[in-house]
Amino acid sequence: MGIPSGRGSGVVQYGAPVLAEVARPFDLPAEREAAEHTTTMLFASMERIGQVHPFAKGMGLAAPQISIGRAAAAVQPPGRDTPAIVLPNPRITDRSEEDDEHYEGCLSFFDVRAARTPGRGRSAPAAPSGPGTRSSVSLPTGTPRSAIVVM
Repeated sequence: MGIPSGRGSGVVQYGAPVLAEVARPFDLPAEREAAEHTTTMLFASMERIGQVHPFAKGMGLAAPQISIGRAAAAVQPPGRDTPAIVLPNPRITDRSEEDDEHYEGCLSFFDVRAARTPGRGRSAPAAPSGPGTRSSVSLPTGTPRSAIVVM
């Protein structure tokens, strides 16, 4: 049984205008409630998709993939006990010179898999720890693939 595409999964597919638009960043901390709502919607979608397919290697999803034109993503690394990573206003700030070729897919390009050679150890902004603060997270090996695909 595959992942339901289109309306069944709630993930928009290639060709949807929201995927071609630049996602609007959040003005944090002023738009904290909007960012939290978007994060809640991302996790609800990931939970629904995870019930159909467990994604043993983890899963990532960006707000535009669920028709929300905002700059936010969530990554669930492998393992049920591993905490999810929330990326409001994500951007790549560092890249390892070490490459690691791996096949992966995208929920918005259903049934398409391609070889990617992303560097490891990328960093991206994480959820702010307080008003007006910025923080970053170093993503473990394997996780950056999911994070960069959704960004």
